Amino acid sequence: MRLVVLIASALVFVAPAALGHGGEDHGAPPPSVIQSISPRAVANSDEFEAVAVLENKKLLLYLDHFASNAPVVGAKVEIEGGGLKGLVSESSPGVYAIDAAAITPEKHPLTISIETEDSADLLLATLDIRPPSAGIGHVHEWSEWAVWSGAGVLALAGGALWIARRRKKSKGVH
Repeated sequence: MRLVVLIASALVFVAPAALGHGGEDHGAPPPSVIQSISPRAVANSDEFEAVAVLENKKLLLYLDHFASNAPVVGAKVEIEGGGLKGLVSESSPGVYAIDAAAITPEKHPLTISIETEDSADLLLATLDIRPPSAGIGHVHEWSEWAVWSGAGVLALAGGALWIARRRKKSKGVH
């Protein structure tokens, strides 16, 4: 009987603490930010830095000098790979574009050849335009279940031993 009173009183005193409020807002969560990022490939060398971005069936190549980050203007740029092959035209300073309507959604190695008045370089990059893989749900393995089951069994055994010990003490007192 004392055990029941002890548990009931513990629950009465613990319950208000569980409902305590620290002033945090439990309103609707903020909307998640969804941002689509165009497929891209990055390559660099001691001389040049290139970022290829696939946008609207065009492959845009942003080309800079590696040391100064200044755009490379008036270069002869050629791209090969992923169904693309040919000279790339400069659309604005440091930005080169090529039609990429024929490119397929997979992983493509790209070879970027760059020639300026002072230097020439060959860069290698990989453009991955595969669709994102579907998220795999959380899977519980047997080892995880075994750990939680073992913890539960230990907690129950500890509770049973505690109750048995209390009963022994109360029988010995009377």
